[in-house]
Amino acid sequence: MILIFAAALCSVLVSVLLKNLKKKGYQPMQMIAWNYASASLLCYWWFKPDIQHISIQNTPWWLIFALGIILPSIFVCLAKSLEYAGIVKTEIAQRLSVVLSLLAAYFFFHEKFSSLKLLGIGLGIFAVFLIVFGQFKGSSDHQSKKAVFALMSVWFGYAAVDILLKYTSSLGLQFTLTLNLIFITSFVLSIIYLFSQKKSVLNFKNILAGLLLGVLNFSNIALYVKAHILLKDSPAIVFASMNILVVLLGIVCGVILYKEKLKLPTMLGTILGISGLVCLALTMK
Repeated sequence: MILIFAAALCSVLVSVLLKNLKKKGYQPMQMIAWNYASASLLCYWWFKPDIQHISIQNTPWWLIFALGIILPSIFVCLAKSLEYAGIVKTEIAQRLSVVLSLLAAYFFFHEKFSSLKLLGIGLGIFAVFLIVFGQFKGSSDHQSKKAVFALMSVWFGYAAVDILLKYTSSLGLQFTLTLNLIFITSFVLSIIYLFSQKKSVLNFKNILAGLLLGVLNFSNIALYVKAHILLKDSPAIVFASMNILVVLLGIVCGVILYKEKLKLPTMLGTILGISGLVCLALTMK
């Protein structure tokens, strides 16, 4: 459980760091770019993927390239969501993206659904819509639209990443090798994008912040994978504990650090979301 808690904490710290540094004038896109530099190096060091024997012909480079574009883009959406909607709603939307990836598994991968899994998906979708559309009374229409768009981007974006990663696994690719290639591609494409926008990529404070962001980002993944390996007979416990802890830690940070108000729709959405995650966990073997 210590590994799961540490993984959840790293996940929330990514959001906290991104939100705080943006307020202090750091450039999110530069941080995001350099985040993938340290993440790719740590991925190679930790998982030791067999990069030297990559099959050029059999590797679906279009998938690697697509994820190399999507991952930094979603990170930008995450930064916008943290700014406009707050950390509580952002973390819940991110965690409940699993319901969309499960729906994709049903339609595209022909996965069988039990009534309990359907209930979990239904609760998750209802929770997201409660949180997204019920939270913004009192704010300006323009602010509300930005918050809704950012939250929906996070919800759909993280689901898209999960779906594409599952698809690459179904092609027989090694997960750690694929992940390393995606991180490297994300870094290269992000740097190219910054150069194309004539923006500096060698700002020391942004590089340092980005490298730290990458350490937290990768630690979240590595610790979560390690927890699954150690508790291979209890995937439901790992899944439920990780997602529920991230939601709860997000609420604590949002309320204590940023004085975010938990309005009734958010509270109901949180309860329904956690209930949905528990239902989904119970369907795991």
